[in-house]
Amino acid sequence: MKGYKNVKRMTSAMRLIHWVNAISMIVAIITGLYIAAPYYQSFIADPAVDKYVMAWNRWGHFIVAIIFDVTSIIVAYLFFFSRFEKPIMKLIPTPTNIKEFFEVLINLITLNRRKNFDSSHSDSFNTVYFTIFHLLLAWMLFTGLQLYVHGLGSGLSSIGSWWPSMLHLVTDWTLPVSSWLVGSTATGVNIMDVRITHHYAMWFIIVWVVFHIYYQIWRTIFWQEGDISIVFGGNKFVKDDK
Repeated sequence: MKGYKNVKRMTSAMRLIHWVNAISMIVAIITGLYIAAPYYQSFIADPAVDKYVMAWNRWGHFIVAIIFDVTSIIVAYLFFFSRFEKPIMKLIPTPTNIKEFFEVLINLITLNRRKNFDSSHSDSFNTVYFTIFHLLLAWMLFTGLQLYVHGLGSGLSSIGSWWPSMLHLVTDWTLPVSSWLVGSTATGVNIMDVRITHHYAMWFIIVWVVFHIYYQIWRTIFWQEGDISIVFGGNKFVKDDK
């Protein structure tokens, strides 16, 4: 394209993780809302089938949670050690990163009337925004596993007692933190506080996704660099000043 240069912004692995997470998130929200308050039944009018609807929803919710676990580990690794682009470098509060963060924010607020940063790479504002998403996702995973292990009241599982013991070890901290977040005055273990923060985090993620989609469309329209095509082809076109 004349006057533009083609810039690689996402590898095929990054795009795959993006779309796997997007699909998994949709499934997680649909099944999670059903688990919290069943709102649909099986289309087959057979009581012998209907009684398994909740079981299938729990199974689907658990499977996508496992997928999130795996992709989160991969993303965490790439966050620090990616050979393509290390997001951690954009989180370090250097004068350059801080200036870029506020320049991108001003660009958004002023509807692109001021653009004093290089949009050919991932900027500090977007990196911070995605970091918030992954922190929310981490909270969802830990609280979700706490809710799961709480259901194993006997302390046993089909693969042995080591599994519930390990989950308690890595997720029991969400109990006091959840109680603190919701301002609960209840004494002792209160699993409902974990359930509440797990549910609230879902809505925060939905709000995050809405703004994310809006901002990608916004950048595509105002910057005219094809940003929305990044998650499909991995590239964007940046104006070449040469």
